[in-house]
Amino acid sequence: MNRKLLFGGFLAAMAVAIILVLAIRPGQKIDGNNFQIIFATDWKAQAEHGGFYQALAKGYYKGAGLDVTIRQGGPSVNVPQLLATNTIQFGIGSNSFIPLNIVAAKAGSKAVMASFQKDPQVLITHPRDDIKSIADMKEKPILVADATVSSFWQWLKAKYGFTDSQIRKYTFNLAPFLTDKNAIQEGYLSSEPYTIEQEGHIKPQVFLLSDYGYPGYAAFILATDEMISDHPDVVQKFVDASIRGWVDYLYGDPMPANELIKSANPEMTDELLAHAITTLKAHGIVDSGDTEKLGVGAMTDARWQRFLDEMSTTGVFPKGLDVHSAYTLEFINHGVGNDLKAALMKK
Repeated sequence: MNRKLLFGGFLAAMAVAIILVLAIRPGQKIDGNNFQIIFATDWKAQAEHGGFYQALAKGYYKGAGLDVTIRQGGPSVNVPQLLATNTIQFGIGSNSFIPLNIVAAKAGSKAVMASFQKDPQVLITHPRDDIKSIADMKEKPILVADATVSSFWQWLKAKYGFTDSQIRKYTFNLAPFLTDKNAIQEGYLSSEPYTIEQEGHIKPQVFLLSDYGYPGYAAFILATDEMISDHPDVVQKFVDASIRGWVDYLYGDPMPANELIKSANPEMTDELLAHAITTLKAHGIVDSGDTEKLGVGAMTDARWQRFLDEMSTTGVFPKGLDVHSAYTLEFINHGVGNDLKAALMKK
C-alpha cells in the first residue's frame, strides 16, 4: 500500500521515551557552507512524494545550500516522534489531523507547507446502481483502517450520518474487496483504484472525499518549533526548493525524480508513477484553488479554522484548541514557483 493515514496512538506514544540516539542536529553545517538535512516521508517512495525527489534530483536543494537526505517511511515510521527527538529536521505529516494532534500533545512541531490542497482519501465501490454518492453508503458495511476511525470517519459520521456499526476492518489487502461485489473500502486516489482496475479487471467507482466537502489539507512539511525559531532561513530555503521541485515534477520532466523513487522503492513501476502523476494533476491535488495565486504549498487561516470547527463538532478535538499553533504561514503564500510553472507550461 502507499501511505500511512494517521499514526496510531500518537498522544500516548509521545509520552513514552523513544529513540535515544540522535542524528544530525538542526543547522549543523557541512564544509562551512551547506546545511545537512534529513527529511522523512510518511510512506515508501512514490509519486505522492515526487516533488521532494525532484528537488533532490534537479539540484534545487543543493542550489539553496542544503545537503538533503530523503529517508522513506513505512508502516513503523512515526514522523512526529522523529521530529520530537531531533532525529530528523523535516518530515511529512500525512493529513490535517497530525499537526492538530501535535498541538494537543504539546510536541513542539508544526506545518510549514501543505503539499496537497486536497486530501486524496477516497471511498471505493464496485460498479453498482445503488451507490452514486457518498450519501448512498449510509448503513452499508465499509472497510476502513484502524487509524481512519479517529480521523476522516468522524467527519463522515457528522456529515453523512455514518455509524460505527458500518465499520469492517481494512488491512490494506485488496482481496476482500475484489471478491465481494458489495464491498466498499477506503483508499488513496492515486493508488488503490488503479491497482483494483489492474488486478480485478473492473473500473471501480471512486468518491474523492474533498469533492464532497472534506476540508483537510494533506502531505505537510513539518518542522520543529526550534528549527523555525533558530533557523528560519533554512526552513525558508527548504520550503522554497520543495515548492520548485513540485512544480518541476508536475509540469516538467518527472524522470529524474522517478528514477530516485524506483531506486528507493522497487515496487514502483513507470506505469504506476505515470498514472499517479496524471491523477494528481487531473484532480488538482497539489495545484488548485489558493495555489493559483499564492503558489504551491499554500495554506490559509480560514481553511484551518474550518477544519478545526468541523472536527471539534464531532468531538475529535476540543473547541478551544489553538489551531494557529498547528501551522505557520511565514514561509508560504509568496507565489514561489509560479514563474517556473509559467516557463515549463510554455514548452
